[in-house]
Amino acid sequence: MEKNQWDFTSEERTDLFAYVMQLINDYYTQLPESAVAPPLDLATIQKHVSKFDFSNPVNLKYAVDHVAYGLSNYQVHTTHPMYFGLFNPRPVFPGILADLLTASFNPQLAAWSHSPFAVLAEQYVITETGKRFGYKETDVDGNFTSGGAEANLTAVLTALIAHFPEYSKEGLRSLPKQPVFYVSKESHHSFVKAARVCGLGTNAVREVEALPNLQMNTEVLERKIAEDIRAGYAPFMVVATAGTTGAGIMDPVQEIAGIAQKHQLWFHIDGAWGGAAVFSDEVKLLIQGCEQADSITFDAHKWFSVPMGAGLYLTRHKQILHETFRIATDYMPKEGLELQVTDPFTHSIQWSRRFIGLKLYLSLLVYGWQGYSNMIDETIRICKQLKELLVANQWKVVNDTILPVICFTDPEREDDDVFIQKVCNLLIQSGGTWLSTYRVNGKLTIRACVINYTTSEDDIKRLVKLLGEARGKA
Repeated sequence: MEKNQWDFTSEERTDLFAYVMQLINDYYTQLPESAVAPPLDLATIQKHVSKFDFSNPVNLKYAVDHVAYGLSNYQVHTTHPMYFGLFNPRPVFPGILADLLTASFNPQLAAWSHSPFAVLAEQYVITETGKRFGYKETDVDGNFTSGGAEANLTAVLTALIAHFPEYSKEGLRSLPKQPVFYVSKESHHSFVKAARVCGLGTNAVREVEALPNLQMNTEVLERKIAEDIRAGYAPFMVVATAGTTGAGIMDPVQEIAGIAQKHQLWFHIDGAWGGAAVFSDEVKLLIQGCEQADSITFDAHKWFSVPMGAGLYLTRHKQILHETFRIATDYMPKEGLELQVTDPFTHSIQWSRRFIGLKLYLSLLVYGWQGYSNMIDETIRICKQLKELLVANQWKVVNDTILPVICFTDPEREDDDVFIQKVCNLLIQSGGTWLSTYRVNGKLTIRACVINYTTSEDDIKRLVKLLGEARGKA
């Protein structure tokens, strides 16, 4: 029988899997000695990408080599132990294998009956995660999302439906008052996008000033709510950020929860990265009161180190996702109709989607909650040591948080934005590390984040040395 041109034999697959795994092993073995960030040579990268015009198919190994070369030479290596940038940690190996299994089995999670194991595994992880945030087991509901932006969008949608049930059918024009919601000025900008997508418009996002310690100013929050009510607006949600993107600050969760309850607002916690503190033995009290939230965003692809993207939307309101996303179709599978189950396509923004939750399910099977607690506590310990080293080397730390994010500056040139940015640029251009900058109370600072579980004491010593060299050149 003639071989199908689209398929590969068992022997070919075995050989190719081994070949790819060797490439990945070589990448991780060589990574510590590699440059963290390559030069941004647009012409060279474009030339490599367009090397083939798709007119003449190439051997798969050759194609894999082409892609591996591109990824090895033309990207910031977020998996590198000297990467101190955004929340892009080195993925844990069970998570990598989970993505391989998901791609290979290709389960379709739109309908429960098409992949009941996958759907139930995700539901199990959602329930157990919700319990860790303090929700009652019987109340927990949620879904896996592409990331925190989708989870935050889901929060806005569910909050709208909870307050304005008619919004689902009639839209915003049916509402007698303009809905508005409240976030800190330090919050993630995904809420601005969510307001656009929902049809609210960006003016519906009320940014609340932060205190000098960068927490949401709850006095200003109270005042803005009162002003909006008097002006004829309809407040419906308030967001507390559990671990701001820039400086790792925890908003006062319990205080904001009380304000939300007082005004009967949906209370959402954006714990996309800092929410992981709840799983730590040492710092879980940082997010005390999170069980009062109506919904929570948590990204497993941040501090939990599974491959992108794996966000979670959690809620303690069992019916709200059904009320927000329910829909009936003639063409979807009906085998599960007589069972007490929920088809995921009626329960989330997504329709057809992959087995996102396997990355977390498999990783939890291997490491358990205690393993993750140990990892979180270790990164906090390493970051604390980095903070001490920076202070000992005449750098000034300007943010106050236990979470592993440090915003720091040169105390003699803290008003010189050009100098601070040049120090950061020199570090990136050296290839030795990757850092970002962030403005704290109007002043530009250098920002270092430590959530890579392979970052060691030697790495942070090297970072401080590189910082000293860059400061001398800037």
